[in-house]
Amino acid sequence: MEQKYYRMNIAGLERDLPMCPLNENLQIAGFVIFGDPELTTACSAALLQKAPEYDYMISAEAKGIPLVHEMARLAGNQKYFLARKAPKLYMTGVFESVVKSITTEKVQKLYLDVADAQIMKGKKILIVDDVISTGESLRAVEQLVKLAGGEICGRMAILAEGDAADRDDLIYLEKLPLFDKDGCPIQ
Repeated sequence: MEQKYYRMNIAGLERDLPMCPLNENLQIAGFVIFGDPELTTACSAALLQKAPEYDYMISAEAKGIPLVHEMARLAGNQKYFLARKAPKLYMTGVFESVVKSITTEKVQKLYLDVADAQIMKGKKILIVDDVISTGESLRAVEQLVKLAGGEICGRMAILAEGDAADRDDLIYLEKLPLFDKDGCPIQ
């Protein structure tokens, strides 16, 4: 079967996103910034222009890593945090949150280092991610920030997929539609 694509303008750049079936009736357009520094930098700069005032940023491992890193670099090499998919040996203790994403087959957990949580306590935390769809990954990161005692000051994504574009608490660059089995956008 021939791969189909959805062409999109994101932060002033044209990209062809591969169509990926979720089930027999629904497809998504796959958006991955890994390996695309031009797109990562353009999206980071565009999001920073819309960002509310914050003390630190956080993102979930893994696709949010290049975005939060580049945003922090462009903002003056600021410290940022990651919600990790597994505890690491260097972590002095962890908070955990459960997440079920539409792009991952099984339930996952996200972890935040207690040392990072101490820095976040009482601070304004901006959550950033590449795509928000069902909001499950976002919810898991929100839970970690709250457990750490941080104040969520904003939620940002490059793309808001499907119903996520209707959220009034999400800042994003572009709306990404869902697609029917034939690749037609669902409005």
